[in-house]
Amino acid sequence: MHYQAAAESWGQYMHQAAASAHRVGAGAADPLERVERLASENAVVVFSVSTCCMCHAVKRLFCGMGVNPTVYELDEDPRGKEMEKALARLLGGAPAVPVVFIGGKLVGAMDRVMASHINGTLVPLLKEAGALWL
Repeated sequence: MHYQAAAESWGQYMHQAAASAHRVGAGAADPLERVERLASENAVVVFSVSTCCMCHAVKRLFCGMGVNPTVYELDEDPRGKEMEKALARLLGGAPAVPVVFIGGKLVGAMDRVMASHINGTLVPLLKEAGALWL
């Protein structure tokens, strides 16, 4: 897992968000837009909560496959609760973590990721996104 990459992206995000907020005002901080932008910046993105066992399981699944996801721990982000609510809306009101994006596209929560893994569609998604080469 690449928590360091997430931290770098977070720092980069803060710089961009400050510049963006300065240019267009407070409306630039929409949590859904932020989620979509963060999700599109890396091949595999996991929105997680550090104490969530299902989040840990999905991160371990990717690491076991040789994939290094970018992980955003929402409980460590000052605006994590807002992002968690936005993720819940994306999932139709379901519990919001973990939420996985591959290639900038929403895969879903743990159930969708595991179903994709079991039915054999997860590896092609990872290859297509450039997260897995073998």
